Amino acid sequence: MSENPEMSELPAESSIPVEPLESEPMVAGDDRPLDLTSEAPAEPEPQVLEEEPAAPEQPAVSSILPAQGESWWELAKTLIWALLFALVLRTFLIQPYNIPSGSMEDTLLVGDYLFVEKFSYGYSKFSFPWGRLFPSFGRVMAPAPDRGDVVVFALPSEPSTDFIKRLIGMPGDRIQMIGGVLYINDKAVPKVRAGDYVEDDGGIEHHIARYRETLPNGKSYYVLDSIPDGPNDTTPVYVVPAGHYFMMGDNRDDSDDSRGIVGYVPAENFVGRAEVKFFSIDENKTLWWQVWKWPGAIRYGRIFKVVD
Repeated sequence: MSENPEMSELPAESSIPVEPLESEPMVAGDDRPLDLTSEAPAEPEPQVLEEEPAAPEQPAVSSILPAQGESWWELAKTLIWALLFALVLRTFLIQPYNIPSGSMEDTLLVGDYLFVEKFSYGYSKFSFPWGRLFPSFGRVMAPAPDRGDVVVFALPSEPSTDFIKRLIGMPGDRIQMIGGVLYINDKAVPKVRAGDYVEDDGGIEHHIARYRETLPNGKSYYVLDSIPDGPNDTTPVYVVPAGHYFMMGDNRDDSDDSRGIVGYVPAENFVGRAEVKFFSIDENKTLWWQVWKWPGAIRYGRIFKVVD
């Protein structure tokens, strides 16, 4: 069989250069054979361009202002709640006081800080801040005080001033001092000599006679007698009116009390009962702002001690 001259002159199939075909979309019904030998053209590598770093995004002003507003409002609410809590605490529960004089030595010393329980004797206008400016409404929720309580009260002759003394006489009692001995309803209150109270006056020690008194209800405490046969050691008889009380300082010769300018104290004038000494500092050794002297001036043994 003779060879076809056109076919014989064709070079081998492997030496024929093949042009890559552009891919065409397949069409339904197109039965042309696929060229499986063609390779897909290599995709060009992406060119990386160096760009300047983008500036950090600045938050919108509108997104900051609400946050600041909210934080200020939260702080304001916290302060308001704290003030309300302190006001309620001071008005109805406890109030801090400090002792400025020696009339209650040695039960209370100058520089003692104590908590006074406000609800012990109920409430009157003297229980509330600025309540003394308002008309009287008596005393409500008022349990009777106990003989021997250490009481804070408004001075009857000057209600803006608070005093602290020990309750000695109840309504209807007869109270008298004879030779330094306390009499209640014509009976002497037991008084037993105890160790001296030593007072430090600028580095000089003063020894003061100290006694333990015991009231008819069993309440016991120390009293000082710095002036034997002093002017307040013998008094007339005081008859306590109804609704009033007779108050005395434990430092009997250095106390303005019901034997003098205080007189009988109405129940309405009671502020509260002294309960706990929470701090004490010797003011002869430092001033309040001299913090660096506090460690040597604090009376550590008196901190968080119950008032007897």
